[in-house]
Formats: sequence, C-alpha cells, structure tokens
Amino acid sequence: MTVPISQQYAIGIDIGGTNTKFGLVNHRGDISYHGSISTHRHETIEAFIEDLFQAIMPAIEESGGIGVIRGIGIGAPNGNIYKGTIEYAPNLKWKGIIPLASMIGAKFGVQARLTNDANAAAVGEMTYGAAKGMRDFIMITLGTGVGSGIVANGQLIYGHDGFAGELGHNIIIPDGRLHPGTGEHGSLEAYASATGVARTAVEFLERDPSVPSLMRAYASDEIDSRIVYECAMKGDQLAMEVYEFTGRILGLALANFVMFSSPEAIIFFGGMSKAGDLIMKPTREHMEKHLLPIFQNKVKLIFSELKEADAAILGASALVWEMRPAENSL
Repeated sequence: MTVPISQQYAIGIDIGGTNTKFGLVNHRGDISYHGSISTHRHETIEAFIEDLFQAIMPAIEESGGIGVIRGIGIGAPNGNIYKGTIEYAPNLKWKGIIPLASMIGAKFGVQARLTNDANAAAVGEMTYGAAKGMRDFIMITLGTGVGSGIVANGQLIYGHDGFAGELGHNIIIPDGRLHPGTGEHGSLEAYASATGVARTAVEFLERDPSVPSLMRAYASDEIDSRIVYECAMKGDQLAMEVYEFTGRILGLALANFVMFSSPEAIIFFGGMSKAGDLIMKPTREHMEKHLLPIFQNKVKLIFSELKEADAAILGASALVWEMRPAENSL
C-alpha cells in the first residue's frame, strides 16, 4: 500500500569536508530528526556509507520504517545530478569519481538523488524559503567560498554536464588576486568570500601601516571575516572600507549575472550575508551602476529565509520531492 505523502519523509544529507549532517524532513519542511557524523575520518567511501547507515537507521525505524521514506537527497561538493556522482572533490579524501547516489540508494534500499551543495541550497530556497513561487532567481552562498545556483523558468540550470552555475569562479578582475584552490587570478570567490574579506583586510592594513584600525590588535593570521565585521560595527573606518571594496566587486559581478539571466531576485545565504547593510548597500549601489537601463531597479536583493543550521539538510531533502515515481538510483 502506498503511504500518503503527508506521512512520508525525505532524508536530507549534506556532505561537508569535515562533517556530514542529515535529517528526516516531511513535505512541509519540518525536520523531525537531526544527526551528524564525521566525514574526514573515513578513509574509504564504503566505511563512510556504513557509518551513515548505522547513524540514520534508528531514526528511520522510529519514524515507521523504510516504507515511509520517499527517498534520499544528497548535497555534496562537486556533485553531478545527472550521474549521481561526486567528481574530483578537492576537500574530500575519496578521490576520483564516486557513484555516491547509487551506492547510498543500494545500501538503504530507496532511491537517492545527488547534486552539488549550492544547487541544493537553491532547490531548498525554492521549495521552503524566500524563493517559494519564484521562477527566476539566483542563489548566492557567501561563506568560506562563493557558491551559486541559477533558476530560470522554474528550472535549476545544470548545463549539459551537470556543473553549470559556478559563478564564484567567474573572473571579475583580470590578472587579479590568486585563488590558491584553483590557481586562477581575479575570481569573485577570491574577493567576496569570507576568506577574501580577511585577505582584503590584511592587504589594507599592510598598505599603509600609519592608518589606525582596531584590526591592528590582531596578528595577520588571526584576522578573519568575523573580526572584520566586529571592528566595522564598532565604527572602524578601515574595516568599513573593506566592506565597501568587497561590495563594489560583488556588485559588479552581480550586474553581469543579472544581464545574463534577468532574475526576479538574488537571494543571499551564508555567514557573510550576516554583515547586512555593511556589504549589501555597496553591493546594490555598484550592481545598479553597472546595469543597462532595461535591467535597473528590477532585481530584489534579499536574504535566505532558511535557518542556517537547517538549510543544507532542507536543500538536500527538497531533491526528493522533485523525484518522479519511476526515477530510481538502484
């Protein structure tokens, strides 16, 4: 007998370089169970999947058994939704191409679907959050890196190979700052991420040692985006200039993205977005400045409505409700 959707659950799994978080989610987006395991301590993918299985099964049994599980959604770095694979993820121990969706689907006995973490966030926002009802928007995650998901005509853009939407690696300043992870120079992520903000602060401090700043109380290797934010909130002029500089680059990038897909909104998520007007005011100013008149004053810049602690799990679980009945990873 088919279980009514009101009694079904999706399992949302968010695989990070350090930890993997998971939860049981109903169709309204309510999370009835949270859990996590270590990602990096597992030398093999088989050991990781076994540990994940042992961690999740008690919650499945308590919720009514595997029959109430509609499917498993997985958000992972370098995830390919077409193939259900993780491909050459630099921050994971398991190298090469890992057919994770089929492996997890076989282990649990239910269908599984996988995409990259930023695309999962966009699906989650469209299903449960600020983008509910929107057909055209861009999701930008401002954290350690800059992730993105692009939705057009109600569909997430994956591209022919499943890897579309890497807006953080667009070159914004030719021959600019080196991105150590990619070897590219001048990418958006090198400037607009939390890591980029910290690097900008250090560069500004070193550029003119005579300029006073609260940030000088910290060694260069201690400065992170949190310290920059706290100093800016105390009125530190140099820290505020860091946000002005970052917003100028982010705004320029967003102007390019708007003229590409003409979204209704750009939705921000991640630790950096908590800086609020410090970064959003210069971002909007410079975005509008670089837009053609037909695009100006049309795009909303808004913040995610998903709780940060739950967003990755919700985004991954949202993949399950999109599954067609015939779609199966087994």
